[in-house]
Amino acid sequence: MFQTILVSEALPVVTVTINRPSKLNALNAEVIGELTAAFQALEAAPAEARVRCVILTGAGDKAFVAGADIAEMSTLSAAQAYAFSSAGHRLGRLMEEVSFPIIAAVNGFALGGGCELALCADYIFASERAKFGQPETNLGLMPGFGGTQRLSRRVGLGRARELVYAGEPISAGQALAIGLVNRVVSPEDLMPQAQQHGQRIAEQAPLAVASSKRALNRGFDTDLTAACELEATAFGALFATNDAREGLTAFLAKRGAAYKAS
Repeated sequence: MFQTILVSEALPVVTVTINRPSKLNALNAEVIGELTAAFQALEAAPAEARVRCVILTGAGDKAFVAGADIAEMSTLSAAQAYAFSSAGHRLGRLMEEVSFPIIAAVNGFALGGGCELALCADYIFASERAKFGQPETNLGLMPGFGGTQRLSRRVGLGRARELVYAGEPISAGQALAIGLVNRVVSPEDLMPQAQQHGQRIAEQAPLAVASSKRALNRGFDTDLTAACELEATAFGALFATNDAREGLTAFLAKRGAAYKAS
């Protein structure tokens, strides 16, 4: 079905792999289009095939995504560049709006569009070999897939300015220190730890996880009063679900809960 990505069939934790290792998994229009189609399909899956978590990674051991495809970008007109950027932004919004959490498992370079793609995930696990950066100013450009916005929200405006203006990459350890990534592990432990955490998420009530993701993302840039009202509304709505009744009943009965996303 796809030419540039691989989608595992294992449920409930699905792995999506950007599969252009000879190009260091660089993003082009085809990759962005296929990632968009894949996440749309995963979100539209029926309840019995519901995805509980997605791990997003890159093929090979050198790069998560080394950036956008420079050869393709070099031929773009201003209008085409705007369309390319808009497609990247649509993918980012989709990743934030799907009901399941996304873990970016960064196995190597995450530069430019690769860093921006990782920032669209709910959080980032990084190999000790990973490198992060927004080097677009070295090319006479600027971040175009949300880097000036998501990066500053993740690490603060001052750190974001430093990374964007100077265009210098940072190590996984530095990324952890400034809050860009959530966890740094050895290269061989990256996917096992991402899978283990994904399975932990999969054990939780899926409607509760989806509601929590929605509240966190929508409330983050909202004033506190409105954000707390959003939370209260979502909290109340969960009490009308079978999953909430199952979770409360199972706790009182001292047994494991069997959630059905209903």
